[in-house]
Amino acid sequence: MSEAWRERLADACADRQQAQRWRTRQVVASDASGSSLDFAGNDYLGLAQDPRVFEAQAEGARRYGAGAGASHLVSGHLEVHDALEEALARWTGRERALLFSTGYMANLGVLQALADRHTAIFQDRLNHASLIDGAALSGARSRRFHHHDAIDLESLLARSESPHKLVVSDGVFSMDGDIADIATLVEVSQQHSAWLMIDDAHGVGVLGDNGSGCVGSTWSSADVPVLVGTLGKALGTAGAFVAGDSALIEHLIQFSRSYVYTTAQPPAIAAATLKSLSIVQEEPEHRAQLNANIAYFRREALHLELPLSDSATPIQPLILGEEARTLSWALQLQHKGIQAGAIRPPTVPKGESRLRVTLSARHQHDDIDQLLTALHHCQHQEALCSPCT
Repeated sequence: MSEAWRERLADACADRQQAQRWRTRQVVASDASGSSLDFAGNDYLGLAQDPRVFEAQAEGARRYGAGAGASHLVSGHLEVHDALEEALARWTGRERALLFSTGYMANLGVLQALADRHTAIFQDRLNHASLIDGAALSGARSRRFHHHDAIDLESLLARSESPHKLVVSDGVFSMDGDIADIATLVEVSQQHSAWLMIDDAHGVGVLGDNGSGCVGSTWSSADVPVLVGTLGKALGTAGAFVAGDSALIEHLIQFSRSYVYTTAQPPAIAAATLKSLSIVQEEPEHRAQLNANIAYFRREALHLELPLSDSATPIQPLILGEEARTLSWALQLQHKGIQAGAIRPPTVPKGESRLRVTLSARHQHDDIDQLLTALHHCQHQEALCSPCT
């Protein structure tokens, strides 16, 4: 490596460390039922730890092999993939669905395939990085409207002269846990002849009468033409899908580079996801338990006067402000065997660093009590040492 490159990498790393934004991977023990309490992951219904899903994945591997062996358009689209796409389409009330290897690839692939320099994209300011990156990859003119601000969005749409307008929003915002106002987004988009794309990664499996998300079967393809969902969160497996009418799906099959030029999802994962999907639809008690856990945590956290944001989803952020404070709280939790996400810029705006607590249907009240006690201890220690902070 040339000296100039060494200096460039070293300087970038030093700047990030100086800003208290350095990220560190943690190796999780192979025993998934280990001593650490996980309040950082996105396994909202606990299906990643369900023995029935384990067995479905094992049986899928025995039947189809470890990998698909090729892209969907070559020889990697197996019958189990086709069955999963049909099941996802029925679940979301769409004509068809299309599998992608990851949610990031789904968002990049959709935006790259739909948009070009003649397209205008309008995004919520707090959208996921994959949506921001997908818009940039497409070459379209991209504008970001203020979070949950329909007036700002309408103003931007009214000034646009583009013949093709695309409004893009998260369904559930991954760092704040709040839910997009789908009804308003549908109304504003239709008034300005714009298509609406919702990435419901954190809503599918959790929200809606049958777990189909904040869009799902409630809103048709005419209202929300492009629906994206992931399989690696509430469904507990891996991968993603796009659901819509047949014209959209055929277009993506032809023009979405992240679909065309990558190996298909391992068939065992597809088999496991089919089992997860059936559990979500047939056993609403998992969502009921999750909602009970959310209500219990919020009630007790507010009683302790913890800095809790307003969220009705499993994502429960505690806004701590500064990076150093956030890292300190996360480290104290870690020493007590509790994992929670220490989220800092650039993932969130400067001054809005937070602990991102996520709840699961698998959590017991005793688990939540341990977390609350540890958080209260962090708060108490700060009060004792206020000159130090």
